Amino acid sequence: MRFCPQCGFPTSERVPDDDNRLRAVCENGHITYENPKIVAGCLATWEDGRILLARRAIEPRHGKWTLPAGFMENGESVPEGAAREAMEEANAKVEIIDLYTTYSIPHISQVYMMFRAKLLDPDVSAGTESLEVKLATEDEIPWNELAFTMVRLTLRHFIEDRKTGVFVPRFGDIRPPER
Repeated sequence: MRFCPQCGFPTSERVPDDDNRLRAVCENGHITYENPKIVAGCLATWEDGRILLARRAIEPRHGKWTLPAGFMENGESVPEGAAREAMEEANAKVEIIDLYTTYSIPHISQVYMMFRAKLLDPDVSAGTESLEVKLATEDEIPWNELAFTMVRLTLRHFIEDRKTGVFVPRFGDIRPPER
């Protein structure tokens, strides 16, 4: 960040007093805290168990398959953000059931919060951020064409949990592979 959002003065990176992290600090002493972004999404299923997938029309991972998800907007709750993303990406009306997976991705400063959701109507279609959408059975999931690790993990947990009918909330960190 080059300029202070409070006063417009130039900032420099330094560790403020009583802190332990680099922050953008202006000459007036205003400290800018840059925090992780929350990504809200859902794993939505129809009555027959098929899962809603969307093929991305945007970068990153253009052309790859994902679960509907995106950055939260100001003024909305995380479940509201997840439902909005399903509508934006797949013209899908969903009922949020519960929080299912939470993944921190520290190297890109994002936290993914994925909910289980019930699809209220199987009539879905691609929104502006999707090339196509589909309702897929477990056997139809394009595992080698999934956009993100978080999507793969969430789908695997769901398929495992569906066998017992007990959906265990999961959390973890996703880090880049060691080189």
